Amino acid sequence: MLRRYHFKQLLLLLPAYIILGALLPFMHTRQVGEDFKKRFRPETFYGSSPCTDRARIVEDSQDALDTRIQMIHQAKDRIVLTTFDIRDGESCRDIFSSLVEAADRGVKVRILVDGLSGVAHMSGNPVFYAAGSHPGIEIKFYNVPNPLKPWTFNGRMHDKYLIIDNSLLLLGGRNTYDYFLGEYNQDKLSYDRDVLIYHAPGKENSGQSGVLSQTYRYFEEIWTSEYCKTVFKNPSWFMKQKIPGALNQLEDHYRVLAAKNPDLTSPGKDYTKETVPINKATLISNPIHIFAKEPWVWYQVQYLMEHAENKVMIHTPYAALSRDMYQGMEAIASNVPSVKLLLNATSVGDNIMASSDYTRNRKKILNTGVSLYEYFGDRSSHGKSFLIDDRLSLIGSYNLDMRSTYLDTETIIVIDGEELNRQLGACIDVLAASSLKVEPDGSLESNDKVPVIPLTKREKIFFAITSRLFQLIRYLI
Repeated sequence: MLRRYHFKQLLLLLPAYIILGALLPFMHTRQVGEDFKKRFRPETFYGSSPCTDRARIVEDSQDALDTRIQMIHQAKDRIVLTTFDIRDGESCRDIFSSLVEAADRGVKVRILVDGLSGVAHMSGNPVFYAAGSHPGIEIKFYNVPNPLKPWTFNGRMHDKYLIIDNSLLLLGGRNTYDYFLGEYNQDKLSYDRDVLIYHAPGKENSGQSGVLSQTYRYFEEIWTSEYCKTVFKNPSWFMKQKIPGALNQLEDHYRVLAAKNPDLTSPGKDYTKETVPINKATLISNPIHIFAKEPWVWYQVQYLMEHAENKVMIHTPYAALSRDMYQGMEAIASNVPSVKLLLNATSVGDNIMASSDYTRNRKKILNTGVSLYEYFGDRSSHGKSFLIDDRLSLIGSYNLDMRSTYLDTETIIVIDGEELNRQLGACIDVLAASSLKVEPDGSLESNDKVPVIPLTKREKIFFAITSRLFQLIRYLI
């Protein structure tokens, strides 16, 4: 009888343990420590003349998929693919069939995926076992959630980049599936953005690109950490029976892909003509551990924005700010003549929690003094970028929210280069043309060329509830 009583107590305590264990470690946002502040050197983001790297913006969804496939076929020694989320589909099979082909010709392939997304969308799929059990391919998950350690459900890996040898780096906000890549599903497609860095071979004393070297070191630090575990190498007997068929599917898929796209599946591409010269490219990132983080990325981005001479343009899918971030935005708006923030209107956004928080705190963002614009396009925009004056362009995985600031791993490339700055500005201008300015009283400017997409009655009721409810856990947004 006593044992039954204790068992019932345990059952009652277990939900509380899981909920509190997932929430309490992240409630209090941290600040950047003195050690990091001493290491921070803002002058290192600038160069005095063109370096050995070149760059271009990858804006279009089909271009984003084609660029990835083409990059994989340039590989001779090694490929690194890191992403928050991979899901099976046409674009995924384009990429994975190309990775298997690269591994077949001796290229070392390493794939790193966030553990929460990996378990949800890759586990049990024979296609990923076929790739992961290939002798030339290794797949790892970062921070697989453990219900007995509920704090592991937060602290996700949000990075998205592809590295080829010592010559190519693609980094941005796109996950690896049809919602972000290609045009296989026009009904469900998001706008997004990457930047391609090309390290031209044959230049005197060029060595390895600085930003490629930085990104490799960052990747190795995560890859070899205690948080990453190899998956798909030891399939069950049942799965082993499915792997040959899945491998045949990938091989058949590749044959069709190569026949339709010979330009994409050929080696020896010269990226010089499609890229522009830059002075410097630098990687910035958050700490890699799974716990509440010092906001390394936000600290650096805020500093660079606050010290702009004339203008700052922020493009983010959504904004959910902490008290420190509100103060940072106020300082930026006070010091810089023009500060604009462009994000999805609630009716266009695809993140319920972020849109709920924005519904509640829209006025607080306006009160910081920034010029706020809401995007009313035909699709949600997932791009994350910052333009600072006419030189600096920042592109990466970092959203202007508390999750990206204090919880997740994040990466941004800071690029000094006027041509690329203009290129990025033109891309943001296209989105801005379908946006409306939010007036100080919260109303939208009148513009016949940009029709407002209203919330339905059901959506208004929903967000009226969730905008209040999610305030309890807004530090996770």
